[in-house]
Amino acid sequence: MFHRFANPTRFLRFAAVIQPWIAAITVALIGSGLYLGLFNSPADYQQGETVRIMYVHVPSAWMALFCYSAMAGACAIALIWKHPLAELSAKATAPIGAGFTFLALVTGSLWGKPMWGTWWVWDARLTSMLVLLFLYLGYMALNNAFDDPARGAKSSSILALVGFVNVPIIKFSVDWWNTLHQPASVVKMTGPAIHASMLAPLLLIGVGFTTYYLWVMLIRIRYEVTANKIRTLQRRQAATGESQA
Repeated sequence: MFHRFANPTRFLRFAAVIQPWIAAITVALIGSGLYLGLFNSPADYQQGETVRIMYVHVPSAWMALFCYSAMAGACAIALIWKHPLAELSAKATAPIGAGFTFLALVTGSLWGKPMWGTWWVWDARLTSMLVLLFLYLGYMALNNAFDDPARGAKSSSILALVGFVNVPIIKFSVDWWNTLHQPASVVKMTGPAIHASMLAPLLLIGVGFTTYYLWVMLIRIRYEVTANKIRTLQRRQAATGESQA
């Protein structure tokens, strides 16, 4: 199963079948989650209506960490087993993860202004999230910094694996240091510390963001596979033309 989709043609057939289903599930989950979060869930007794920013901010932060973990895992597979689609999936994941990280930072600033009285503080959680954004950008820049694609992929994969140390720092920063950022409210040993009317839309959007990631990643991988085929054909035609000349 691990090597089954190493064949690009088989992967393209598989992606073409499941992609419309993932798109439909994504729209349904995010649409229902936003409706429940914006119109059906109550306002917070302390934060008022501003708590609704949570329904985008928290799932975005989850996805920022999830995407980086997926990217680092794909990079490890690409380096160890030379799996061709693992390298493409890491490359496809980077801009999606960067987008979620940027969204988490922006919505966090919008939420922080009324709660903390400032758009930004050099808090451990916020600073480590900003570092995560730079790691995504650094991966993408390094991946495209060499004329040899293989060299760029290897260098950026090493960067992604080294940068993975930032993921547990982000996760446990509120426990290790005294920060303004509130501790975890959903994933706790004693159970979620959030009412079901707020938890339901939060989880719906979180799952919807996950399927959105899978949907866009499939689109990007299909594009990369097709682009690689075109480049291969162009090189063969150029080589044939030179030999005939």
